[in-house]
Amino acid sequence: MRLKKVHIYLYQGSVAFFYFLLWPFLYYFSRKPARYKSMNVLRRVWGYISSLVVGIRYKFEYEVPVDWSKTYIVTPNHTSNLDITAISLLVKSNCCFMGKEELVNGLVTGLFFRTVDIPVNRDSKIASFRAFKQAMERLQNGVTVIIFPEATIPDTYPPKLHAFKNGPFRMAIELKIPIIPVTSLNTWDILWDNGHKLGSKPGVCNIFVHKPIETAHLTINDADALRDKVHSVISKKLITA
Repeated sequence: MRLKKVHIYLYQGSVAFFYFLLWPFLYYFSRKPARYKSMNVLRRVWGYISSLVVGIRYKFEYEVPVDWSKTYIVTPNHTSNLDITAISLLVKSNCCFMGKEELVNGLVTGLFFRTVDIPVNRDSKIASFRAFKQAMERLQNGVTVIIFPEATIPDTYPPKLHAFKNGPFRMAIELKIPIIPVTSLNTWDILWDNGHKLGSKPGVCNIFVHKPIETAHLTINDADALRDKVHSVISKKLITA
């Protein structure tokens, strides 16, 4: 356990070191929305290198090839902070995350959630509405939106899949945007933080990318069924993997 504590400090140090090394470039690209695509490229570089130097790698398996020239809503399960890096590496097009408002104040997340990403205050219906309206505008402009529909990391190990929120599925139907379910299979075993225990270790994070689910034929009345379908797809993969 002591070595795993040492490793998490090494990982956190690596994340901080490469963030500050790239900060002048990230700051420059963050000044104008037209530069956000370049900011995302740097985020991928940062995530890949900061993981690699401490022995953490990412392996993606696809049910079908993904055409990243199209716009999607990506809905991964959430079991570790490594999921953010994994999905950053997965999505090859211009993209943004939706996440909790507290990330605006984070040392390394703040710059992103004040610019390219979208913070959500889940305690305020008005603020949540504004955030989803902003996400819809991004989607209409061809930006892929990444939303963790569980809205939190489970505090049990191994983690259990939580119920999904409705927001991303209603949005997908309203805009006729395909959903890509993504199953993070073992990031929780590479880096874990349940509020009581913190640690990490070298290893390969296995990510399964399911085939896109089309929504063009659906109505808003199908939102719950779409939510349940995506939940079932990810749940079954977790069970059979």
